[in-house]
Amino acid sequence: MKVSHEKISYVEFPSRDLIKTKAFFSRVFDWTFTDYGPDYTAFNNQGIDGGFFTSDKTVSTATGSALVVFYSKELETTKDKIIEAGGKLIKPIFSFPGGRRFHFADPNGNEYAVWSDN
Repeated sequence: MKVSHEKISYVEFPSRDLIKTKAFFSRVFDWTFTDYGPDYTAFNNQGIDGGFFTSDKTVSTATGSALVVFYSKELETTKDKIIEAGGKLIKPIFSFPGGRRFHFADPNGNEYAVWSDN
């Protein structure tokens, strides 16, 4: 992993259920994980490296959390994959200057967004 001085190099998210988290992100985004004990799992090569830790908390823009935004060349296809894998749509697809996006919650309730320039 190439690490740059004073740049973001890793991000961690809460997860109520690591098994559901791994299944969801593997199915939707084709992620692989490395477990570090029963309460932590890590991912890499996804634009940024990171992990999930066991917690009853969730991240949401409604509570002031930062928002992680994925890019997709096929916005509707990605949305459908998220719903089929157990995610929930929080904000339907909307336009913004530069593209379109939607917000979703993973099966644990964490909020993310996906955008496309198409």
